[in-house]
Amino acid sequence: MTPFSGQRIAVMGLGRNGLAAARALRDLGAEVTAWDDGAAQRAAAEREGITLRNTATARFDALVLSPGIPHTLPAPHPAAMRARELHAPILSDAEFLFRAVRAAGSRARFAGVTGTNGKSTTTALLAHLLSKAGIANAAGGNLGPAALSLPVLGDDGVYVLEMSSYMLERIAGLAFDAAVMLNLSADHLDRHGDMAAYVAAKRAVFARQDARDLAVLGDDDDATRAFADTLRSHPAPVLRVSGDHPADVWAEGRILCDGDGILADLAAAPALPGSHNAQNAAAAGAMACFLGADRALLADGFATYPGLPHRQQQVGTVSGITFVNDSKATNADSTARALASYPRVVWIAGGIAKEGGIAALAPFFPRVAQVFLIGRDAEILAATLKAHGVRHDIVGTLEQAVPAAYAAARAGAADTVLLSPACASFDQFTGYDARGDAFGALVRGLPS
Repeated sequence: MTPFSGQRIAVMGLGRNGLAAARALRDLGAEVTAWDDGAAQRAAAEREGITLRNTATARFDALVLSPGIPHTLPAPHPAAMRARELHAPILSDAEFLFRAVRAAGSRARFAGVTGTNGKSTTTALLAHLLSKAGIANAAGGNLGPAALSLPVLGDDGVYVLEMSSYMLERIAGLAFDAAVMLNLSADHLDRHGDMAAYVAAKRAVFARQDARDLAVLGDDDDATRAFADTLRSHPAPVLRVSGDHPADVWAEGRILCDGDGILADLAAAPALPGSHNAQNAAAAGAMACFLGADRALLADGFATYPGLPHRQQQVGTVSGITFVNDSKATNADSTARALASYPRVVWIAGGIAKEGGIAALAPFFPRVAQVFLIGRDAEILAATLKAHGVRHDIVGTLEQAVPAAYAAARAGAADTVLLSPACASFDQFTGYDARGDAFGALVRGLPS
């Protein structure tokens, strides 16, 4: 199958997504040229036989720009400026997956998951529920693996794609049979300019839907409820989900319900703590049923869902103290969801603070026995904690924070140590995953 035969496609950025895209597009018949500003990435592509040419001067019909590379704000990459000179569209690899699947003659359906927080959990959970129901599926996108590395599914298959705002602003024909917007809070404003532009990018998950499709909206934050007004004339049915109050699908405590009765008791789902995960479960359950899953199978699906690394992941219990790795919480809104899930914690936080720091977390401070701060902006976070009378220590690194938090917990402060940094990780780590891995290793090294 060579659906892109005769098309000149450039790929800029040869990380996880870009290299997979270049390889797949070449195998699908495209004339591919690729580039990365890093020599190591170019060398890796060259070893795979990818033609290297600087995309700032190459000629091409379309450009696949890796999600982390800007095409407008804060400043367009030279490859994006070249695409404008050539009047060539800038597209995500998810768009090319959609085109390849349709070119293969497959009517496989597409499910899109977006929102500021909870995307990865909902994507993985939906794929798990579909698998439990015997429905062939492939999950990826922003969650990984890269969209273009997924196999071509048959007519009965479902692609479950986590879609970031960066990916959604670079689709042209991709239409989701089922799509969800979980929540909205300020994020990536350096790339989008303002909140309105960020919301507009997210809205693309519902583009090109028709009356046969399903649109799902979270109902637990003001911004998403306000966004719902823009879908009043949407052609697809709109279903609302909540983790803490009645909606079309909602949780009453830990009982997940819809208009037809009880769907599941989430108390039996240890990987889905908190009301935020109840909303994620409501969204995934609603989409799974729409895509053909038997509602009677949902309870077992939720109970057997293993969870994702670095998202409220229990990495060990030492001397009765439970250690929770929530390193994926890189902003205050995400950390709020973690703090709300535990009655009392010793909290490890810090790194590169987002705008506003942790001021928005003040309502959860009564749950915090003590805080150990790491990273570049520890002093900024300490000022907020001091203003609210929260006991805290600046320790600098995870290597110092983990044993200190363990000692505080053993002294009676709390029975849970929570790493939920509310900050980016790049001051001390290559990413949130490396930070979470380091936390797990340190926990495993603690004396019992």
